[in-house]
Amino acid sequence: MVTQTISPRRAWILAARPKTLPAALAPVVVGTALAWVDGSFALLPALAAAAGALLLQILSNFANDYSDFFRGADTPDRLGPVRVTSAGLIPPALLRRGIIAVIALALLIGLYLVWIGGWPIVLIGVAAIVAALAYTGGPFPFGYYGLGELFVFLFFGVIAVCGTYYVQTLTLTIPLVTASAAVGALITAILVVNNYRDLETDRRAGKRTLAVRLGRRGTQIEYALLFGAAFAVPPILWLGMQRTPLVMASWLTLPLAVGLVRTLRAATDGPTLNRTLAGTAQLGLFFSLLLSLGIVLGTYFA
Repeated sequence: MVTQTISPRRAWILAARPKTLPAALAPVVVGTALAWVDGSFALLPALAAAAGALLLQILSNFANDYSDFFRGADTPDRLGPVRVTSAGLIPPALLRRGIIAVIALALLIGLYLVWIGGWPIVLIGVAAIVAALAYTGGPFPFGYYGLGELFVFLFFGVIAVCGTYYVQTLTLTIPLVTASAAVGALITAILVVNNYRDLETDRRAGKRTLAVRLGRRGTQIEYALLFGAAFAVPPILWLGMQRTPLVMASWLTLPLAVGLVRTLRAATDGPTLNRTLAGTAQLGLFFSLLLSLGIVLGTYFA
């Protein structure tokens, strides 16, 4: 149990897991950069997409905290940051109301995006909310069956990038989908670190994440392969799709990626793994910013 000196405001911040939030903006940045160079940048839809992405990430964090508490996954020996429900900082009923409030805000923003993008946005929005809730909740919590990486890659990577672009352009392109794969891989790597850190407690709780199924060495390899997939995308955009060579600016983050892979391989304690998780989120954001900057600047130096 955590000391009760933590204020209610601080407890809600902990529940939102702010270190994971920068990665929620990465897909919006890349989708908007591609909309810009394709001559269809729209500020209000881009801002709405950013707000929606942040709310969906917060919703997922709230829902995971709530559901893992009832499923017994958040035990006292867990290595990760404080989970507010199991620590007694936010009662389950109050957190449930917080979940409802976040959904309401997301739906409000979604109404505007539906007005812009039509019925495809309805399908995307409903599916994203259901996925956020069903990761650890509901009758089939897919995070407990090793499917978390797939859903994160799709919803927080590919669909987030493509959706951001779509609400500004009302179309999709092959380079867009290709770029979205890089973002999806890097965001998925955040989940990999999270599940790697919680491997032993998840196993005891019956939470069969992919990390539990692969074991420590297999998860280390998965983490490195996700980075490899992400860093393979800029050369494909440049050489295979005639995009500007400035997209290779994203490779400036390669030393950070190598360092994170090495750290994960050697880390055994919670604080180090928590820093690795935060570093992975930062890598996803920095990579996306540099990729986007290269895409935009390429229009001026072509």
